[in-house]
Amino acid sequence: MNFLAHLYLSKDNKNILIGNFISDAIKGSDYKKYPHEIKAGILLHREIDTFTDAHPIVKKSMRRLNKRYRHYNGVIIDILYDHFLAKNWSNYSDIPLKQYAENVYSFLSENSASFPEELQHLLPYMIEYNWLVNYASLEGIERVLKGMNKRTKGISKMDLAIEDLKLNYTELEADFTAYFQELIDFTAKKTTYLLLK
Repeated sequence: MNFLAHLYLSKDNKNILIGNFISDAIKGSDYKKYPHEIKAGILLHREIDTFTDAHPIVKKSMRRLNKRYRHYNGVIIDILYDHFLAKNWSNYSDIPLKQYAENVYSFLSENSASFPEELQHLLPYMIEYNWLVNYASLEGIERVLKGMNKRTKGISKMDLAIEDLKLNYTELEADFTAYFQELIDFTAKKTTYLLLK
């Protein structure tokens, strides 16, 4: 899953949210140096990624994509699923997405001094371009995909995935809806387990 889903799945625990946000920048067993709840958030992020990568619905979504992306399929589906979460946000939260994003940006900014360097650099861009809210529109997702393609120096061809999204929109949205409910249930149980460890 991409940023919005990971943040959303942290629920109301701010330390879990920090861990979930910084997890990709924490290598191997480096997570052990963090306080208990942040550590749980880092591990939760990894559990979500493992669950997602192995899930049959996610694999079905990947098969809907053009074969040109090869091993970038998973990254593309993560981004497209964040689009469907943002677009259907009111089905999952009582807080409007714009307000939720502002709250998260503010909280992350207040705590960014303790983040790994790469996330300290990334956060201002995330806020300036309002990634979390812009995921909801096709234009916003297209910009994200173009940015990701640029980061891979054009190798991923991810900028073309907007075509796949438009072509398979209904099917991908149905995949997301079925999968995300399972992920919510999985994450709730896993969070409880990790906090008790």
